[in-house]
Amino acid sequence: MTVLDGASLAKRVRSNVQDAVRELQEVHGIMPRLDALLAGEDPASRVYVRKKREDCDEVGIDSHLHTFPDTVTQQDLRSQIETLNQTEACDGILVQLPLPEGLDEGRILEAVDPTKDADGFHPGNLGRLLSDRAGLTPATPTGILHLLEAYDVPLEGKHAVIVGRSNIVGKPLAALFLQRGVDATVTIAHSRTRPLEDVTRQADVLVVAAGKRDLVTADMVQEGAVVVDVGINRDPDGNLTGDVAYDEVLDVAGAITPVPGGVGPLTRAMLLVNVLRACCARRGVPVPDALLDVVPASLQG
Repeated sequence: MTVLDGASLAKRVRSNVQDAVRELQEVHGIMPRLDALLAGEDPASRVYVRKKREDCDEVGIDSHLHTFPDTVTQQDLRSQIETLNQTEACDGILVQLPLPEGLDEGRILEAVDPTKDADGFHPGNLGRLLSDRAGLTPATPTGILHLLEAYDVPLEGKHAVIVGRSNIVGKPLAALFLQRGVDATVTIAHSRTRPLEDVTRQADVLVVAAGKRDLVTADMVQEGAVVVDVGINRDPDGNLTGDVAYDEVLDVAGAITPVPGGVGPLTRAMLLVNVLRACCARRGVPVPDALLDVVPASLQG
């Protein structure tokens, strides 16, 4: 049984990004830049943004934070986004979710220039992914694909089951798995799938992103399957835990991601990769080899 160590892989990704940033600065005189928008006082969001800025500092990406109160209006946020869309020095825009109650998340995300969409959530980028012309892709699914490639997990012709149908993980991951060059067979299951265990037991690769602690137990997993746990929950003692009952599934799975230390670190690392990919595309410079080493092969066309 193999533990898929996302934390160690994310460290390598950050090192490659750092090398790529250095090349862009020394060869092209470019300083990649990420602008983050944080609306409201949600404690978790503030922590996430702080960690993302720390990642930028580590690899040499210039980062700027724009904060707004809970009472911010739709127009005020859109106005700031439009300013950043027109700011030549800005390569990536990140809108931290969730937004305060009353704001239309979809319309806010649509306001971001797709070429600066660091999160890969813009409908234009999701549409490109579905039509096999992927541009910037959501960080969590991209990180999962890179993780499986790094551990030489075969996907061609394999049955991948994804539990969860969100626009952030489930749907874009399905599209990534279906790409030419990946060629998995994909089933998406969700909260209304009955019986769920009949579907999950068919999976050669099982990705669980449902947001429900210990949803998947050992009897729901095929012997030797690769299990990727995207869930972030708290147990009664306050400890981080995933959507998979890790200790019992260990005895069945051929490989599994831990929580914490699995998918989460790669999500943050792939955000940095997106900023550099956006920077190179916008400024018309070649993507440094160091960055190509950590971009999934199917996204390098």
